[in-house]
Amino acid sequence: MAMSQPFIVACQGGLNTNFTELAMLSQPGLATKLKNFEPDPDGGYRRIKGYTPYGDTRPFGGTDTAILGVLAYADGVIVTGANDIKFSNDGTNWIKINKTSVASSGDNYVTFNGRSDLSRAGQKQTSFTFFEDNVDYGKVVICDGDNPPYLFYMTGLGALSTRTFFAQTLAITSHVGAGTPDNPTCAVYHKTMLVAAGVSSAPNSIAYTTFDADAPDVTTSSSSNVIAVDDAVVALKAFREDIIIFCKNSIHRLRNVHDSSTIAVVPITKNVGCLSAHSIQEVGGDLVFLAPDGIRTLAGTAKIGDTELSTVSRNIQSIITQLTRNIGSKVITSVVLRNKNQYRLFYSTTATSNLDSEGVIGTLTGNGYSWAQTVGIQAHGVDSAFDNDRTQNVYHGDRKGYIYNHDEGNAFYEAGVAANIEAEYVTPSLDCGDLGTKKTFHYVKVSLSPEGTVSPTLRLRYDYEDVDLLQPPDYILSDVPVPSAFGAINFGDGIFGGTRDPSIRQSVQGSGDVLNLKLSSNDQKAPYAINGYYINYVPEGRR
Repeated sequence: MAMSQPFIVACQGGLNTNFTELAMLSQPGLATKLKNFEPDPDGGYRRIKGYTPYGDTRPFGGTDTAILGVLAYADGVIVTGANDIKFSNDGTNWIKINKTSVASSGDNYVTFNGRSDLSRAGQKQTSFTFFEDNVDYGKVVICDGDNPPYLFYMTGLGALSTRTFFAQTLAITSHVGAGTPDNPTCAVYHKTMLVAAGVSSAPNSIAYTTFDADAPDVTTSSSSNVIAVDDAVVALKAFREDIIIFCKNSIHRLRNVHDSSTIAVVPITKNVGCLSAHSIQEVGGDLVFLAPDGIRTLAGTAKIGDTELSTVSRNIQSIITQLTRNIGSKVITSVVLRNKNQYRLFYSTTATSNLDSEGVIGTLTGNGYSWAQTVGIQAHGVDSAFDNDRTQNVYHGDRKGYIYNHDEGNAFYEAGVAANIEAEYVTPSLDCGDLGTKKTFHYVKVSLSPEGTVSPTLRLRYDYEDVDLLQPPDYILSDVPVPSAFGAINFGDGIFGGTRDPSIRQSVQGSGDVLNLKLSSNDQKAPYAINGYYINYVPEGRR
């Protein structure tokens, strides 16, 4: 009788939707489906956390008002929707911050709230430009492509009612030419210079405003200059010593914006453009953005002033291609979770429910990006920032006007009601090193890292789910021990001294040339990581 054989796989590499079945035999640690899991930089796939309501009040009241933008600011969050801009630091009490006639020296809380509202009629998806400028919480310029840029900031570290508020509209892109509307879609602050672009009637023009270098402050410009590119501007991003100009079909570098005698636009590429300003983030020192041919990075090189472009989404190209084909109907947003070295891109229509909204997660590892998918997070505005305690706060908002603490809790939400997180990990077909040998499988050991009580389901399918084979039933892994340290958990809720990564042994049935595994859960339980698995089998002979 043949001796039993082991087959060990470590989970690494992330989702791959492009390889053929045969190609994936040599990379069993990849996933053919990885929904609501996140690749860990050091290996393993962790079921993602959910999100929790930020306070108990929607910023725009009880009506379903779609969120148009979210910015983590000070000790709270700024959100835009309909014709207004709101701020709250508790999620319950929201104040309107789009005000007129605010004193140049600032208003106290009562005076500010009593000012007339500044209507932002027709407000669209919002972009935010944040800069420090030597004030307590920094300053924010808000652009939406339909209204003038709006500056807001506040000072004072005490209760909200004790702070001083500053706000005004800015005149920047109106200098492009007589009659040009002052409605840029984007702006960037770079070394005391405010640069804006995306004006509806002059999409190729970039306006830059100069300030007193000894006392930098954003006010209505004392002078404004204009420079043009030969393509419609999509976004501006400060990158090292330059400003990167992302256009529809090209990318350029704006150099020496502070020196009118040497300012110049230098092309980086005229063959690649950016599909969405809201896809651009900085991860690991590189700019990441959505291009027509995939998710790309723009990286600095060792050569001063040089950059290089790379495609990083090849493993999920079929997913990105489907997205880019339908980009016109999607609301695109993105965020970086810096404590995880992770880029998240979200996309959904204005009619899609939260639980049907999609996204991708890219974790930067030592071998490049490892990818996964999300289903159940609608982020029509999303942002992350570190507070004064260096704690990363992440918020997102949906089409019904709810604001959530992102990457917290163990549930998703639809219209404020908690829902399960449905997670699936599916392996490639596994031949255990020999595609031509039939094998009888005896048991599987799954290495998990539970963060609480979990009970994932294990499913095995043989020979590419051959309908002529009797396939085994699903197995519920209900006895996953929760490891704990003394003083860190209540008595009876865990196993003192237990391993952090227990291996769960499950006897299985069936035989075939190849098999694949699916580990899944559909609940509101704690996250868990799948580190790898061990398969015990007996070869039955070649056929």
